[in-house]
Amino acid sequence: MAKPLVAIVGRPNVGKSTLFNVIAERRLSIVEDTPGVTRDRLYADCEWCGFNFSLVDTGGLALKSEDEMWKHIKKQAEVAADTADVIVFVVDGKTGMSAEDYDVADFLRRAAKPVIVAVNKLDNNETDNLYDFYALGMGTPVPVSAGQKKGIGDLLDEITAYLKTFKDEDEDGDVIKIAVAGRPNAGKSSIVNRLLGFDRVIVSNIAGTTRDAIDTPFTYGGRKFVLTDTAGMRRQRSIDAALEKYSVMRSLAAIRRSDITLIVCDATKKLAEQDLRIAGYVHEQGKPSLIVMNKWDAVEKDSYTVNEYNKRLKEELKFMDYFTALYISALTGKRADTLMPAIVKAVENSRRRISTGLLNDVIQEAVLSNEPPSRNGRRLKIYYSTQVSVAPPTFVIKVNDETLMHFSYRRYLENALRKAFDFSSTPVRIYVRNRNEKDDE
Repeated sequence: MAKPLVAIVGRPNVGKSTLFNVIAERRLSIVEDTPGVTRDRLYADCEWCGFNFSLVDTGGLALKSEDEMWKHIKKQAEVAADTADVIVFVVDGKTGMSAEDYDVADFLRRAAKPVIVAVNKLDNNETDNLYDFYALGMGTPVPVSAGQKKGIGDLLDEITAYLKTFKDEDEDGDVIKIAVAGRPNAGKSSIVNRLLGFDRVIVSNIAGTTRDAIDTPFTYGGRKFVLTDTAGMRRQRSIDAALEKYSVMRSLAAIRRSDITLIVCDATKKLAEQDLRIAGYVHEQGKPSLIVMNKWDAVEKDSYTVNEYNKRLKEELKFMDYFTALYISALTGKRADTLMPAIVKAVENSRRRISTGLLNDVIQEAVLSNEPPSRNGRRLKIYYSTQVSVAPPTFVIKVNDETLMHFSYRRYLENALRKAFDFSSTPVRIYVRNRNEKDDE
């Protein structure tokens, strides 16, 4: 299931980055008492009371400024607000209401998203300026002090109240969302058009033709799908035009929202650093994926070529050795009919549930075949395992001491699961936890 997105928005120097760091529980944003320090958006995966969500920090909004930097920040904030499910509008409770706050409020109203007003810098529970923010017409303001870490729980409760609605709606599971990602000119739009059977998006040999993420619903085998063609993603230093940079942001958001991502590569070229970055991002997001080697018609090949390509991919994609590679030509349609069956299978693998009894049989068999590691005379004991979620398949293994679990043995157990069950094309998450008395009960 895709994580909902929560965006932190507000005028400059109201403490957005400090609030972001407190919620994310780690120092990711530069915090400095100078307006305009945060110029790019930052993401962090967060959890509160069982609700998982992604938090995004934005630069301060100076909507009426003609400065190029502020225009750049405004555009980034617009992208964040457009892709967010909930917006936290941060204001300064120490200085009180300003005309800029009204401007930002008007901007957020046009986004038509749930907005929570967080009145920051109320370090000593001052309320004199708090009530002024009712005038924004955005509900009851939530007093917080990011610097003192006060009121954060109340703010997170407000956020998760909206996320519960999102979670209920998103668990429908009827529609499978497919993101098509890759470097510019790899043939993403051609693949989309081949799957849909008509020219839905512009196809050109000029890199960067697709400037935005384009959604198209369709059906296959009686099931509903939404196909999203994304802008080509280049290395950061290669992105000069602001418009293209914002398109890449939307592409990343499309991947986060997807149920599966097609990572499209140009088979006539070696995998570039950016291909690996895209694959790494998809892997980190826990999304099933397919490596689509496009333009296969333009490759000089013999009976060993596919094996050579697969060997090269295994070397370059060691971090996601569960990958499935498809060799197709969107131009000629060669093997394009293998895409949809592979997509369906990958999504089903990512949603596969294993019964607790069968899971423990597999784990115990693996333990008997390869004894767990020990340290200082103390050996790791595995008591039992359970699957806690899907998409990606996530397992918890209860042990006597989690510090004794070496990463190589964890990898061994993952391989045992993959050997017993079909988890191809999808990452698998394994968490090791100490057994306690509540578990015994």
